[in-house]
Amino acid sequence: MTLLETVRNPEELKRLGAEHMPALAAEIREFLVAEVSRTGGHLGPNLGVVELTIALHRVFESPRDPILFDTGHQAYVHKILTGRRDFSRLRGEGGLSGYPSRAESEHDFIENSHASTVLSYADGMAKANRVRGRADSTVAAVIGDGALTGGMAWEALNNIAERKDSRLVIVVNDNGRSYSPTMGGLADHLASLRMSQGYEQALDMAKSALHKAPVVGQPLYDALHGLKKGLKDAIQPQIMFEDLGLKYLGPIDGHDAAAVERALRRARDYGGPVIVHCITQKGKGYAPAENHDEDQFHAPGAFDPETGEAKKSSSSGTKWTKVFSDEMVKIGAERDDVVAITAAMLHPTGLAPFAEAYPERTYDVGIAEQHAATSATGLAMGGLHPVVAVYATFLNRCFDQVLMDAALHRQGVTFCLDRAGITGTDGASHNGMWDLSILQVVPGLRLAVPRDARTLREELREALAVDDAPTVLRYPKGVVEDDIPAVGKLGSMDLLRRASDGGHADDLLLVAVGAMAPTCVEVADRLADQGIGVTVVDPRWVKPLDGALVEEAARYRVVAVVEDNGRVGAVGDAVARALRDADLDLPVRTFGIEQEFLDHASREAVLEKLGLTPQILAGELIGTVSRYTDGAPADGEPAQQ
Repeated sequence: MTLLETVRNPEELKRLGAEHMPALAAEIREFLVAEVSRTGGHLGPNLGVVELTIALHRVFESPRDPILFDTGHQAYVHKILTGRRDFSRLRGEGGLSGYPSRAESEHDFIENSHASTVLSYADGMAKANRVRGRADSTVAAVIGDGALTGGMAWEALNNIAERKDSRLVIVVNDNGRSYSPTMGGLADHLASLRMSQGYEQALDMAKSALHKAPVVGQPLYDALHGLKKGLKDAIQPQIMFEDLGLKYLGPIDGHDAAAVERALRRARDYGGPVIVHCITQKGKGYAPAENHDEDQFHAPGAFDPETGEAKKSSSSGTKWTKVFSDEMVKIGAERDDVVAITAAMLHPTGLAPFAEAYPERTYDVGIAEQHAATSATGLAMGGLHPVVAVYATFLNRCFDQVLMDAALHRQGVTFCLDRAGITGTDGASHNGMWDLSILQVVPGLRLAVPRDARTLREELREALAVDDAPTVLRYPKGVVEDDIPAVGKLGSMDLLRRASDGGHADDLLLVAVGAMAPTCVEVADRLADQGIGVTVVDPRWVKPLDGALVEEAARYRVVAVVEDNGRVGAVGDAVARALRDADLDLPVRTFGIEQEFLDHASREAVLEKLGLTPQILAGELIGTVSRYTDGAPADGEPAQQ
């Protein structure tokens, strides 16, 4: 039996002697590489926190002492040590979540895949312990150095420092990276702390060697001691955490389990808020990850554990992100006023090639979407046209800045939302299912939803031609399907299919929003086989809607909208509102995502569960059209469904 097989919970971990920890850490790394290589997942971050997580569970009494992670993608080792070793369906339907999950274990308190929030959670939980008289409970919050670039983390630190009696231990997991190397002044400060530690360790080693030498004069030894003191005084940085009034321990080798344990015990027993600064290496112990320059195997797909080479995907083809990336580089060559902003996601959003070609026009602001949006507004005020590339789910974090900074001031900022709609395996927090709804309320904003690679390139250029209002493009995760040619125009919109004059030409107007266009075209083909006349239109720009859509809709018995977004307040509702405003009493069916947090599964599995497949949609619409064959709602049938 391996050591890992004997550890099914934190209590069994505590019963192992400290001398077994290096071997246990090695076994955990072997387990992680073997399991994640089959499913894909966040490997690099977890290889870097093995000893740190072991120490946390040996020092604290989870779940009495909550252990929180920011971001939660570094919690795989925590899952293993709390009895969750079945990684066979990691991030798949019915399997383990890629983040902590309250539904999985009493040891998980927060899901936390949107970064920089853990210190606020921890502050509140520590205060609750005080109010409830739980003096024996300590909250431990692990925050990656990348997450410390977010403003919310510093709002929390400001409040934590005020509460001198909060039993709260903050572990800064400093690996110098979020996805890519951590940027900004904080990164420079942490680097100075690491450098200071390195000088001192080197000088201590030299002193020890001289002390043991058979012939060493005392003057030389004293001189070296003086050199150490002088260098220390010269290079010792001012520790900003202590300036805030927080106790600081470190820097500590995060891969020395015994050293981390000692520091955590001191911090736990201090009785107030303490920061423990641990230096770790992302991808530690697995050479392909350690040597991977881009992101140290931050979140690889399935790969060969022996070589680290990615396994061939069943879905080959060009990805949406690549289309955006290539077009940005072309635009950068044509327009020197176009600049790019990323929030610690240079590679995932496809901006890395633009940054390589135009480094002086690329800004990585760290995990700080709010700052990104308002800084972009300032860039626009300065005569540039900024492109802010973020995941659709993270637009939620800067809505106020889009509304009150970019839109209120009518500035030409373009937001490009990657991973829009159902993303699947990363679960509830990463589905980009809110943007089409929340952006509808922003005055003046223009919103495009490309259906294929060609329209993405076109609509990106159209967005960059707008300088008096913010513009938004949103596109999904994964491979782009073949281009869908338009068969005609309807105002500024594209007709993808015109109902045959030989059938019931005026049965159904089907509005296809973005990447749902291939599904809608297939639905139309299925309905045509049933003698139902369907016209499929792609609005291209869904905000504002082209008035030609209302004029066209008046010819049909039923209007239906299919979109990859939450149904409430999105494009379907905008179409229904436009028809009502024109006094058109037409039934409108809206198909999209129910307003609920969705469990992790593949995109295809989630879409099928939601009924957003050609077969299911066709069945629904056959029933709907049949109820309106006389051109009016049946008795008791509402005009909008």
